[in-house]
Amino acid sequence: MAALGRSEARERLLSTASGLFYREGIRAVGVERILAEAPATRATFYRHFPSKEDLVLAYLRGVDAHIRAEVQAAVDAAPAPADALRAIGTTVADDLARPEFRGCAFLKAAAEYPDPSDPVRQVILDHRSWYVTTLAELFTQVFEDSPRRPNPEHAARHFVMMRDGAMTGAHLDGVHSVGAAFHRGVEGLLTVLH
Repeated sequence: MAALGRSEARERLLSTASGLFYREGIRAVGVERILAEAPATRATFYRHFPSKEDLVLAYLRGVDAHIRAEVQAAVDAAPAPADALRAIGTTVADDLARPEFRGCAFLKAAAEYPDPSDPVRQVILDHRSWYVTTLAELFTQVFEDSPRRPNPEHAARHFVMMRDGAMTGAHLDGVHSVGAAFHRGVEGLLTVLH
């Protein structure tokens, strides 16, 4: 028997809500809609998620876990830190081309939850902090022998800024054009800065 935290009903509710939240927005999707599409009863919902906020937090933590796994796979498969950064960049560019791509789940959620003390906003900030720290660690390894000794955190923040722009502008400016520009930007961080 599955543990209460990982039951089939819980996973179905979370999967349904995740898809709806990503496509339509978190605040635009109510519990009734999730229950109708899952399908599930209200009692089942509240047994697994005491509030909609708990469901939103589970959704964003799931996105976070997915991205962390992708980044770790890129790092594990790369022969060198620069190759890991390129692979992470490729993952970002590949995401832009997915037919179901609708932007960054965290950027979209941040627009809906502007209060810095909100628990949802905290999950977003924790994810971004981890992402910048992970990239900065890789850039530290890339830049260690550079005579100019660029700041790895600056490079990591530049990478994230380019990623945010690519995720936001891909459907406006063309997925392939934006993906190619993002790749050039990553390559520029790796070569021009050192």
